[in-house]
Amino acid sequence: MQRINYPQQKDWEDILKRPTQTVSDIEAVVNSIFKEVQDEGDTVINKYTAQFDKVTLDSLLVTETEIETANGNVSEALKQAINLAKSNIEKFHAAQKTSRVAIETMPGVDCWQEKRPIQKVGLYIPGGTAPLFSTILMLAIPAKLAGCKEIVLCSPPDKNGEINPAILYTAQLCGVTRIFKVGGIQAIAAMTFGTESIPKVYKIFGPGNQYVTVAKQLATKYGVAIDMPAGPSELLVVADDSANAAFVASDLLSQAEHGVDSQVILVSTSEKLIEAVEEEIENQIKELPRKEIAEKSIGNSKLILVNNDQEALELINEYGPEHFIVCVENEDYYLENIQNAGSVFIGNYTPESAGDYASGTNHTLPTNGYAKQYSGVNLDSFMKSMTFQKISEKGIQGIGSAIELMAEAEGLQAHKNAVTLRLKSLKK
Repeated sequence: MQRINYPQQKDWEDILKRPTQTVSDIEAVVNSIFKEVQDEGDTVINKYTAQFDKVTLDSLLVTETEIETANGNVSEALKQAINLAKSNIEKFHAAQKTSRVAIETMPGVDCWQEKRPIQKVGLYIPGGTAPLFSTILMLAIPAKLAGCKEIVLCSPPDKNGEINPAILYTAQLCGVTRIFKVGGIQAIAAMTFGTESIPKVYKIFGPGNQYVTVAKQLATKYGVAIDMPAGPSELLVVADDSANAAFVASDLLSQAEHGVDSQVILVSTSEKLIEAVEEEIENQIKELPRKEIAEKSIGNSKLILVNNDQEALELINEYGPEHFIVCVENEDYYLENIQNAGSVFIGNYTPESAGDYASGTNHTLPTNGYAKQYSGVNLDSFMKSMTFQKISEKGIQGIGSAIELMAEAEGLQAHKNAVTLRLKSLKK
């Protein structure tokens, strides 16, 4: 990891750059595949599945038989762990339900807001080196709680044409309606346009590599909403001498092993702690099965020594981390003043892994600094708000003249007439 001592604020932008390609670097590839899928549907899906996943499939749809087989291939211990996580995630997201908001803004003018589920949603679940079945819990559970009628899941197959059994078990457990063996850009394109096999959806959720992220952004040009532009995983830890260096190192490595383009950052007021964490990383990384991935990610990562808590907080808010761990004596200062973070983890015994799997909060979070303007996935992500109004005779008499004057001032005579006619009818 790169050591940076007491950086000047003018240098923060360069220091805090993410190790990601720009959209322009890969947009051409994404546009090309989108156009092919739009024109040729399943034929192109199968072509890219053969090219990227090295398998030729008879059908993109996962069958009931495959799901039953997968259920038998997941250990009881793992099933119990998944069910525990499911319970906590359901509790936390169910608590986010809100009732109808209603008010009479003036006599005879009733306005209210209600929420309705998005009818068709698509979930993208990465496979490859880390089959993220935990992401299904984070997406399908709130989708089901929201009342989404169609929950479509796409995940890339392995070289045997199969999807990881834990993915299939979790998808069935959480109420996914259809599962398809397709990954990457082509999966996002399929859910954007629809193909002979895969339905078009109204909103796409889920993490992925930079190609998937750009594909999701492109989908919005075709009228499909997305959860957020979530890209490579990242973590920032702020820690002082009250922190356990081994714990801090383990958290940094837990994100570093996600992918070679992940980034982790430690910000501290203690040079002693930074040195201890650096030593722990060197020791712990040797034991990791994903050592090579973690090492490349650590190469993108920073150890930043700052003068005080105020400077640390300003730097953290500038970065806007996806995951933010607070292990300091003065934790209240950070909790009260953090403005830009996807999810916050507090204290020596709150690993980021808890939020990834089982504490109950959602792990689909904004990266690349998008925490400055985006929320992580929550129950409302699967719903939209609708407003209603009902105006009585008394109400239109009270509000009508104001509408007429405003419409006339904007030069919209028909708007004015719609009110004038009603008011005249009440004078008869």
